[in-house]
Amino acid sequence: MTRPASSRPDLVPGLSSEEFQRWYWLKTELVDFARTLGIRASGGKELLTARIAASLDGRDFAEPAPIRSSGPRQLVGELSAATVIPAGQRCSQVVRRWLEGQVGSGFRFDAPMRAFFAQSDGTPTMQDALDCWHASRNQGERTIDSQFEYNRFTRTWYEEHPDGLREDLLSDWKEYRGRPIDGRGERDRGRSASAGASSRSFRPDGS
Repeated sequence: MTRPASSRPDLVPGLSSEEFQRWYWLKTELVDFARTLGIRASGGKELLTARIAASLDGRDFAEPAPIRSSGPRQLVGELSAATVIPAGQRCSQVVRRWLEGQVGSGFRFDAPMRAFFAQSDGTPTMQDALDCWHASRNQGERTIDSQFEYNRFTRTWYEEHPDGLREDLLSDWKEYRGRPIDGRGERDRGRSASAGASSRSFRPDGS
């Protein structure tokens, strides 16, 4: 049995599906790899990952039924929990009014919510946005879909570092995404939040 690599492998056709799925990949990397493999390079990260994994295994991949989108690129008019958020949706007043109607005047487009809308690939709904808000309020163990890994990371990071700086968040995220998936529960040690600050420990998976 081949021992799992301890460093991020190259995306090459000979890579095993198991090793491929151990690591975090940017969408641009997945798109390029899909093209290298000669398979479709469209869709969100979860779809690309599943399609590539099937190709590396030599399996046929059943493409999901296309989702019809009848709404405009930017949401307008009356929204509902079932309203699909188009890719590229801004944190607009229309969206703000609907979310304020659900959670009250305390709603704001903070870092987790901005990240949620920035990463929308045209499949989440306003209910997903509402779930993201509640999950990032530190109100229990509500989860965010795996395709929104940055949202989960941001939520956990701010729970552990409520006064943390954005540059520290981004630095930790860069380090975290460079780990294999099965190594992300390990505790970091010895990194300072800023010059002169004490070392902080962080468990990105929230465990």
